[in-house]
Amino acid sequence: MDGETNMVSRREFIDTLALGTAGLAISSTAKSYGQIVGSNDRLNFAILGLHIRGYSHLGALVKNSDTARVSHVCDVDRGIMATFAGVAQQELGYAPVNVQDFREILQNREVDAITIATPDHWHTPLAILALQAGKHVYVEKPCSHNPAEAVLLVQAQQKYKKCVQLGTQQRSCPHTMEAVDKIHNGLIGTPYFARAWYSSSRKGIDFGKEAPVPPQLDWDLWQGPAPRRPYHDNYQPYDWHWFKHWGTGEAGNNGVHNIDICRWALGVDYPQSVVATGGRYAMKDDQQFYDTLSVNFEYADKMITWEGRSCAAVGYMGRNSGLVVTGTTGSVMIYGDGGDGYETFDLKGKSTGVFKRDLRDPDSAHPPSQAGSRQAGAGQQRDNGDPITTAHFANFIAGIRNQEKLNAPISEGAKSTTLMLLSNISWEVKRPLKLESSTNAHIQNDPDAMKLWSREYEKGWAPRL
Repeated sequence: MDGETNMVSRREFIDTLALGTAGLAISSTAKSYGQIVGSNDRLNFAILGLHIRGYSHLGALVKNSDTARVSHVCDVDRGIMATFAGVAQQELGYAPVNVQDFREILQNREVDAITIATPDHWHTPLAILALQAGKHVYVEKPCSHNPAEAVLLVQAQQKYKKCVQLGTQQRSCPHTMEAVDKIHNGLIGTPYFARAWYSSSRKGIDFGKEAPVPPQLDWDLWQGPAPRRPYHDNYQPYDWHWFKHWGTGEAGNNGVHNIDICRWALGVDYPQSVVATGGRYAMKDDQQFYDTLSVNFEYADKMITWEGRSCAAVGYMGRNSGLVVTGTTGSVMIYGDGGDGYETFDLKGKSTGVFKRDLRDPDSAHPPSQAGSRQAGAGQQRDNGDPITTAHFANFIAGIRNQEKLNAPISEGAKSTTLMLLSNISWEVKRPLKLESSTNAHIQNDPDAMKLWSREYEKGWAPRL
């Protein structure tokens, strides 16, 4: 399929924006228009990508309704959008405008900010288009599909001067902030090592086959910047994560969260070297990424390790997800599955303090569960939201309205994303990667590895400033 025959190209779209296209009407009725367009200083948000994480965005915006409203919801799958829209209307008390093509939203001058919970290959291209359209951006991790995009997104934020917050919401968790602050102020002496892990019991995705595109899905727009491929019955709406053409594997899906905290706690940027080993051992199916991966990031005087295991939900220290930061006088374990606390230890491993609070939120958006369905993502439930994400959105909104410092600005988030994308590259080429410097994550003296630094794009849709 030739995308140029069915879609306005990225460049044509930018040209349209440059002409100052008038904002589109965001409702067909005066009543709903009055609900969602600026009668006060609340920001108008559009949620793009409505399958799982989009529900958490909705829940967070509902809880921040004194400063924000949801004016639009958008998904290329009309069925997913219809289900989401019903939940949104119930939670919000009004009906946001449903849009299948995101370009209508970017052309609308009434929209102040967008949130991106789309497949990974859309994150950077969509964020840059939004910045060029004058929107602020909240983008889920990973912020990019490849390291080159991460660099470009940071440059775009610097050029267009809008707020860009990465969805590493634990940066807004009070317990995590407190733990990292204590580490920085000598709680465990000099921190030098961080170990992070993620484990789950994902089911396989079988061996898919080419199939007709579902009538409710705009498959051409779903692919967007990615070169065109035929539709298969195990790609959408979730299992694209495990195909290199669109996803970033478990490293990008969950690894970014805890590695981000490790970097933050140790006060480091890019390492000197990255080495990843692993494979797909537990089951055989269409997945193109590992089910088990171990990564070492080596710095001049520090080290970070990450272990991801997708097919066995057995973690460490009683947690499926978390991290331990070790210093010269002790260690701190920061809980990763919920961000509900941390625990301190002396050098002999004896617990010296537990800091924990129940952060579950019973009042977030509650969509119908699809647990156990392959179409929901091999047992994935739709995300109901949480108070940490609510706090992360509050910080993002304050950044837009009051120039408050962002907790997860893209300048930091891009570094954590890049580390995990380098893990994928090291795993794919089956060797360690030596990096140029702590401020430049380019791979030294390895042309084959650098070929994976970027990707090919569908004609007319490559992101650019």
